[in-house]
Amino acid sequence: MYCPPAFAEDRPDVLAGLIGAHPLGMLITVGTGGPSANAVPFQLGTDGRLRAHLARANPQLAEIAADGTVLVVFQGEQSYISPEWYATKQQTGKVVPTWNYLMVQVRGKARLMTGADWLGDQISALTDHMEHDRSEPWAVSDAPETFIASQLRGIVGLEIDVTAMQGKWKAGQNRAEADRQGVSRALGDTHPTLAAAALRTS
Repeated sequence: MYCPPAFAEDRPDVLAGLIGAHPLGMLITVGTGGPSANAVPFQLGTDGRLRAHLARANPQLAEIAADGTVLVVFQGEQSYISPEWYATKQQTGKVVPTWNYLMVQVRGKARLMTGADWLGDQISALTDHMEHDRSEPWAVSDAPETFIASQLRGIVGLEIDVTAMQGKWKAGQNRAEADRQGVSRALGDTHPTLAAAALRTS
């Protein structure tokens, strides 16, 4: 990923935080027919591995089985940036629009997991993560056991050993302070994480 130094984000807790807040990753593989991409919800474990599951009918499984090399892209907050938000617009007019965004790209080696216990643990962990802040969280155990067992037969698990994780926080950190403050004010109510990133310079 092209990433100028001003936009580089390498703090592990920050990268993990984006994945936790935006778990729908774009799973990318390359097979004999070219690239494949599918949107898949992931969970980053405390052991540093990414885990997910795919429909058993998904042809991308064959590409993973053949090679295992994967790229997963997680997109955080993102927004169009209007020149009207820049102080420089009032001073010189020498401004153009851009797009700011927070992104994490993860590279690794994936293996397929078919055991019922592994799959049960994976869907339970992912569900618990997504339901934890609800007043009445749903749990996998709320559904009939036979129904869950039938659902598990239709999926295949994915476990990724992460080899590289790169973050890009493109939030205007290379602009003058007054411009960054203008962007932060404009985004504060709708994109708070992106707004905060605009003010961070190191």
